[in-house]
Amino acid sequence: MNAQPAAAVADAVPSASEKGEVRRVVTSAAIGQFVEWYDFVIYAYSAGIIARLFFPNSDPTAALLSTFAVYAVGFVMRPLGGFVFGSLGDRIGRRRVLSLVILMMGAATVCIGLLPTYAQIGILAPLLLVLCRLLQGLSAAGETIGSNSFVAEHAPAGKRGLYVAFTYSFANLPPIAAALLILLLTNVLTGEAYAAWGWRIPFLIGGPLALVGLYIRTRVHESPAFKATQAAKRIASTPLRDAVRNQKKAMAFSFALAALSSLGFYTLAGYFVNYLTATVGLGSNAALISNSIALFVAFLTMTFGGHLSDRYGRKPVLLTGLLLSALVCIPAYRLAAQGSLLTAILGQSLIAFASGLFWGPLGIALLELFPTRTRFSASAVSYNLAYAIFGGTAPFVGTWLILQSGSKIAPAVYMTVVSVAVLLVVLMIPETFKGSLLHKEDVQAS
Repeated sequence: MNAQPAAAVADAVPSASEKGEVRRVVTSAAIGQFVEWYDFVIYAYSAGIIARLFFPNSDPTAALLSTFAVYAVGFVMRPLGGFVFGSLGDRIGRRRVLSLVILMMGAATVCIGLLPTYAQIGILAPLLLVLCRLLQGLSAAGETIGSNSFVAEHAPAGKRGLYVAFTYSFANLPPIAAALLILLLTNVLTGEAYAAWGWRIPFLIGGPLALVGLYIRTRVHESPAFKATQAAKRIASTPLRDAVRNQKKAMAFSFALAALSSLGFYTLAGYFVNYLTATVGLGSNAALISNSIALFVAFLTMTFGGHLSDRYGRKPVLLTGLLLSALVCIPAYRLAAQGSLLTAILGQSLIAFASGLFWGPLGIALLELFPTRTRFSASAVSYNLAYAIFGGTAPFVGTWLILQSGSKIAPAVYMTVVSVAVLLVVLMIPETFKGSLLHKEDVQAS
């Protein structure tokens, strides 16, 4: 691992791109993050109606479990997607891969909105639904690391943390939009109208959103760091194999950082509403409103954390976020479990603030560990593997821990333990914020 390149190598990267180009890159990444995660999470918020229409069963619980099993398929595909799109991104460029993944996600989401139901085509309906979720999961694996890499490699060196955190923070907004849209549709439409056609609207919206993102992405140039690596004829033909051979420690660091990141995000975005309604007994409207406020707190805090990491370094901010997470998780759950809208907002917002501070420098810290020639592959595989293991299981593990222990704060203990474990790992991670994204091996043969 060569996180601190020689001065001659650092000089090979432009200090900043033109303001107009950087603005287009940031806009395209932010829209891409929003579209990808809106398309991915809208399925979870539509789980109830999908269970009725695609998995008819005399036992409603069995139908709902089948629906969530299909949801999990998206996570299973993420390590494979990280391998496929990471390798492509390091070989043919970030911009082309990002255009491909947003088009794939939009197409898969629209297809879900157009699918015939079980009553219309029988067993083909759930099979086609599984296929669409496979494509969504594959696509999602390339977006976060690809967008963050693209922004980082365009951004001025002293503002990489701020720029990446700002665009990365847009992943917090789709769950808010999805929840509010479903809430609106279910309150405006009759139950019959929503079941007949209204549930399709959120999925069909994903198509135009993807086209807007695709249009903006076609108007930006490839990143300076990738072009410099390409000009030096140092593009890796097998980037993941090279990363596994030479950057195993950095990949382990990346996995550890993404483990808590995914657990925190899917605890807030995928589990807490169910926790408040099923375990605490809060009304669904209050649970959705409080959760949306908390996610917005995380959205704001991420940008602040990224900015701080440009001034003081990635490690101090990461460690502060981890320490806060370890300290506030249990009190936050106790507060949220009081059963009122106010305590639900305060409890979730404590977790959101600590998580947001950690997520702020996370996006750039993952990337700075790797040279340009393997950055996309190494980051995407380790990141998505952690998301499949810790993020995909967060709702299940939280529910299981409560059932086994009988304690409403059992999921908080789990998150606290993971926070402490990751904190110990971060103590060993090298500081990277003053280094160039173009490492020595990107422009010189070994």
